[in-house]
Amino acid sequence: QVQLVESGGGLVQAGNSLRLSCAASGRAYSRYAMAWFRQAPGKEREFVAGISWTGGSTYYADSVKGRFTVSRDNAKNTVYLQMNSLKPEDTAVYYCAARQWVVTRFHDEYGYWGQGTQVTVSS
Repeated sequence: QVQLVESGGGLVQAGNSLRLSCAASGRAYSRYAMAWFRQAPGKEREFVAGISWTGGSTYYADSVKGRFTVSRDNAKNTVYLQMNSLKPEDTAVYYCAARQWVVTRFHDEYGYWGQGTQVTVSS
């Protein structure tokens, strides 16, 4: 129903910022809740941030709250993750995910995924 492509990852020094983008296509995209997950080697995929289909509600993992901001521009079919004050612990592959209507924090409840984009934060 929806296809997702992440971009914007890269290598940055701790304390710097990065913005990830998730370009979406497919029917009824604007009615999908969107989320960002991340996965580091040897760790389970974890919830980072989510945003309701209207953009009116956002959700963050405690580890990123105050540093990361999720937003969406439905006219552009794009979701963003602004990451500030990056830490080495933020290093992971970041994935964009979609599900209908309601944001949840569990990766197995999302049916659509992007290919992932690598974020590496050096100390």
